[in-house]
Amino acid sequence: MKKILLPFLVTSTLGLTACVDTEKSVSSPDNSTPASSNFDAVYNSIDAEQFRAPIKTLASDEFEGRLPTTIGEKKTLDYLTGEFQKVGFQPGNGDSYLQEVALMEITADPNMVLQIGDNQFAYKEDMVASSKREQAEVNINDSELVFVGYGVNAPEYDWNDYEGLDVEGKTVVILVNDPGFENPDSGKFQGTTMTYYGRWSYKYEEASRQGATGALIVHETAPASYGWSVVANSWSGPQYGLVSKDGGASRVSMEGWLTLDAAKKVFSDAGLDFDKEKAKAMQGPYAKEMDISASVTVKNEFKKSKSYNFIATLPGSELPEEHIIFTAHWDHLGKDESLEGDQIYNGAHDNATGTAASVVMAGAFAQLSTPPKRSITFLIVTAEEQGLLGSKYYADNPVIPIEQTVANINMDAMNVLGKTKDVSVVGMGKSDMEAYLEEAASNQGRHLTQEDRPEAGYYYRSDHFSFAKQGVPALYAKGGTEPFDEETAKYRKRMKVIVTGCYHQVCDQYRDSWDLSGIAQDTQMLFEVGYDVANASEWPNWKQESEFQRK
Repeated sequence: MKKILLPFLVTSTLGLTACVDTEKSVSSPDNSTPASSNFDAVYNSIDAEQFRAPIKTLASDEFEGRLPTTIGEKKTLDYLTGEFQKVGFQPGNGDSYLQEVALMEITADPNMVLQIGDNQFAYKEDMVASSKREQAEVNINDSELVFVGYGVNAPEYDWNDYEGLDVEGKTVVILVNDPGFENPDSGKFQGTTMTYYGRWSYKYEEASRQGATGALIVHETAPASYGWSVVANSWSGPQYGLVSKDGGASRVSMEGWLTLDAAKKVFSDAGLDFDKEKAKAMQGPYAKEMDISASVTVKNEFKKSKSYNFIATLPGSELPEEHIIFTAHWDHLGKDESLEGDQIYNGAHDNATGTAASVVMAGAFAQLSTPPKRSITFLIVTAEEQGLLGSKYYADNPVIPIEQTVANINMDAMNVLGKTKDVSVVGMGKSDMEAYLEEAASNQGRHLTQEDRPEAGYYYRSDHFSFAKQGVPALYAKGGTEPFDEETAKYRKRMKVIVTGCYHQVCDQYRDSWDLSGIAQDTQMLFEVGYDVANASEWPNWKQESEFQRK
């Protein structure tokens, strides 16, 4: 795969260009020093069969579903330590491969009622509510409601629903998604493609920054991209978070959701028409005092525990203080002893595949005759399934300073359906990283496509998002939907029958019948992206229209 092509330009939002020399076996990207003479050989050595053993091991019953804080975690971390030591990667956190992550499990008493005006709304039927405050009991008493439209404060879109408002002590009511989703022809935001401002997590964060006491999001299936049952089931029972320095005091006291029917009743009781108010909110920044109050008591039980991120580094040959960070998450859901028969959530696809790809790719980088100019670091995080907690903790407490982190490349639930002609880019159009990706994909005869259902906001649902929030250009891409050939198409059709419905189920198991050539194909591609970024003369940056920028 010796590439003798013209260099391509990566244009940053600062007007800089990064010249990437694609003849890797001859010179480095800026032509200043020799690059690895064996790049092509190492690239081609990445083979499908290399992934089988690590996936099979990580997804075995012995690892008990890799739930954080269990014996499954210890086995996983021991395995990763052995594999990275074997190929010569150094501990990434001083003399340790581990970074401690303090977790908080909060369980709200389901015997709660939300009172708004003269109406009482039932838990899970009409609403869900919780609190990130580390208090045994949180009381919201007669908190005035304020409708704040989409609850967005986005200077780059000239949009601020909170402008001129004082919501201290009040509870804000917020629409789900962002203003572009149901008004795609308006030119607002990114049309039907969800931005960060459409995610529920952002809405609670912004309400907290604005000083609100409570925040209620109105659920609607289409703009949320999931039904009410997902909200009710996901927000009930134990909820995991990070142990915070302020005990959650910087968060709103109450975070919750209302069903659409419940919200319409609240608006009606306030003398307002929900559909008309929503229509106004879609046109521009909008807020409305509702002249009605809410009360609720949230009782919490707490449990603190410790888990660990894994971090390993191959120092760069010229700029070792600058790092390209590859991420994957090692955790899954553990086991459920209340189930009959199989009780282990093995998590083979999600995410033994990405973890295995990290192991294989680390071995490839270690085989280069000359390491890349910048350091290559693998961060394999805990508690992704509990809300990206491991990566969030790392991003807030980075071992490698954010200002020395060049880029992030994420690997999550990789392609077990064989080679593809296309590459699905999650969050397409956000950063210069896609120019590197396009080059690597084209060298495989592939082309880039936008992810399926961009309105669902998948860019904000995996570990790269934690880096994006800190201003680090973050790439998430994997095999698409176009089979490489007819034989692969037949295999995909057979395998989809077997694995459909196995997401977060006990049937997400390793299978000897898996065609792992798609994982190998994507790993080669991302290996090349990481190599190119590590050797480029300039750092990649965000597109000007992205909601993320370097801090």
